Amino acid sequence: MRLFETANYTIIPHRKIGYVISITLVIISLVAIFGRGLQYGIDFRGGIEIILQFEEPASVDDLRVELTEPLGAMPDVRRFGVGEDVLIRVDTELPTSEVQQTVLSTAASTFPNNPATIVQTENVGPSFADDLRNAALMSIIFALIVIFLYILIRFKKWSYSAGAVAALAHDVIITLGIFTILHGLVPFSLDINQSLIAAFLTIVGYSLNDTVVVFDRIRENSLIFKTESFDKMVNRSVNNTLSRTVVTSLTTLFVVTILFIFGGDVLKGLSFALILGVLLGTYSSIFVSSALLVDLQLKTRKNVA
Repeated sequence: MRLFETANYTIIPHRKIGYVISITLVIISLVAIFGRGLQYGIDFRGGIEIILQFEEPASVDDLRVELTEPLGAMPDVRRFGVGEDVLIRVDTELPTSEVQQTVLSTAASTFPNNPATIVQTENVGPSFADDLRNAALMSIIFALIVIFLYILIRFKKWSYSAGAVAALAHDVIITLGIFTILHGLVPFSLDINQSLIAAFLTIVGYSLNDTVVVFDRIRENSLIFKTESFDKMVNRSVNNTLSRTVVTSLTTLFVVTILFIFGGDVLKGLSFALILGVLLGTYSSIFVSSALLVDLQLKTRKNVA
């Protein structure tokens, strides 16, 4: 992109503006998360899981819509396996037998020429859901710890690790905050489930990739422009990588937006999280990780002096 071929924007000198924006968004997100609470899906709440077998492939979107009212909650309906099986998950206070009858009668009325039978029913207990939720949380925390150590080993300075991990935490917290605020206000599910945990880990990986590219250029330029002040050198490095960052983000954003529009209701929450992740990851690699690196590095040098 010609707009960024010879980029020379004053990004780092104005980093405090980015701090204000980021801190504001993080505070709003934390207030929403602790005030309203995370909205967990059946994976993390427990509920009833039914595998329904049709004679011919059936529309999971139509079945989801028709089941929502009689079950009193929007179920998670998706294809299961390769054949005509459909997996239905729902968090409801109705007895299991009543849920089974409701599913069968709704399937019969929705697809009168496509008979269905229940081949398996399971209850996902609260203890299992709690274990799964804790495992998901630990997977994100463990990922951040490993990333901190990886950046520390690669760049040999803790300030690089701190900047990278802060940017990653920034992206995940704001994404969770937006999901919490918009839950129930948008026409698709924003429940936190296993798919969204995978999306959050993808966001972490995407944001990290952007950050490492910028950090690599900072390390290269630190050897070339030895007499230049550190903040000016970092600003130069961010501008050097700006074209690559924007082009990569736009192409990725194009793909996940298409997935959001045409991927169906099951994938809307996942693709929405990825859209937020691309936008926040691009922003944080420029305005959070690099800016924090400058301030931490300058503070370290001042303390040494």
